[in-house]
Amino acid sequence: MAIKDNIKPTRSELLELKKRIALSQSGHKLLKMKRDGLIMEFFEIMDKAKNARAELLTSYDNATQKIAIARAVEGNMSVTSAAFSLKEQPEINLESKNVMGVVVPKIESSGIQKPLQERGYGVIGTTSRIDEAAEAYEKLVEQIIISAEIESAMKKLLEDIEKTKRRVNALEFKVIPELKEAEQFIKLRLEEMERENTFRLKKIKA
Repeated sequence: MAIKDNIKPTRSELLELKKRIALSQSGHKLLKMKRDGLIMEFFEIMDKAKNARAELLTSYDNATQKIAIARAVEGNMSVTSAAFSLKEQPEINLESKNVMGVVVPKIESSGIQKPLQERGYGVIGTTSRIDEAAEAYEKLVEQIIISAEIESAMKKLLEDIEKTKRRVNALEFKVIPELKEAEQFIKLRLEEMERENTFRLKKIKA
């Protein structure tokens, strides 16, 4: 049902419609600015995501290679024993930050990359092959956390961009045109009523 079907052709209604049109146009302008800003922010983060994904794949390939060498040289039992000797677990804190009005995740981590003496396994009973594998996997975990934060932010931004685009389109192609149509309808109806009154007055005077 069109807006004009539910309005009365009065001057007060016309003034109210003009206010609604001005408010809708102002909201439309602000939403377009927000949408454009979010899109720019999205493309900036997308560049970071590409780099992070490339580094993640490199770290994964390196870690896979290092662990394969360690198992081949030291044996699977020694590698597994060194892995189970880890006592302290890394700490990961999930927080949030605001990007153009969109709340995106912020992941803080600590205790992932450790000095050799803090890894838990005995230095004497292992070789540099295990050390290199441990270091490679520490870097891999850090890169996973970085990639997870960036890609989660991308997903949140994309969702908000789509939502903002729908609101912009609704205002631009539905709400504002219907309000203007209703405004024009009232103007024409008031002019018609004015002509009728003028004609009536002329008849009375005649």
